[in-house]
Amino acid sequence: MKKLVGLTGKTGAGKSTVSALLKEKGAYIIDGDIVARRVLVENVALLNELKDEFGCGIMNSDGTLNRLALAKEAFSTPENTEKLNSIMHPAINDYIFKEAEKAFSEYDVVIVDAAAIIESGFTEKSDYLIVVHAPVAIRKERIIKRDGLTESDANVRINGQKDDDFYLSRADFVFKTFSPYSIEEQLSQLEKELFD
Repeated sequence: MKKLVGLTGKTGAGKSTVSALLKEKGAYIIDGDIVARRVLVENVALLNELKDEFGCGIMNSDGTLNRLALAKEAFSTPENTEKLNSIMHPAINDYIFKEAEKAFSEYDVVIVDAAAIIESGFTEKSDYLIVVHAPVAIRKERIIKRDGLTESDANVRINGQKDDDFYLSRADFVFKTFSPYSIEEQLSQLEKELFD
């Protein structure tokens, strides 16, 4: 049976690690960040919509999107973030569903690894949601090391996300990437649920 699976978690939780392990087990992985970048390059109508909403200042002189300028505008207020999401999420989901459909010709399990997968409405059409989870102190340490952030920048990034319950209450499976939980045991359990 074919399964379309969402994989999400807060920054520093270990999503990429779990994604890589599931790929090794035979899942096809769709990376939401890569899809978002592709959509912004390939979808001219979407770019025009973003320009209409956020102004010409989000474009480079060569007609390409200035991602930093867009982020500055889009995250300046909750209303602007909502506007960005209402434009981007449908386009990203459309791209993901098309890619998943192609992948199902060769794979039984397609996993979509994306940060905003719940907010985008994707989970309403997926079969399963995996939430990767770790306590805030561990996540902070990981993103400081991974991204070279100051503690203050790490706090801003962490505090900008929804609370744990937003993710955990929607999960079909919670994958804990911290001691004393065994990654191997959880992977084995997940493999049974997804691949059997």
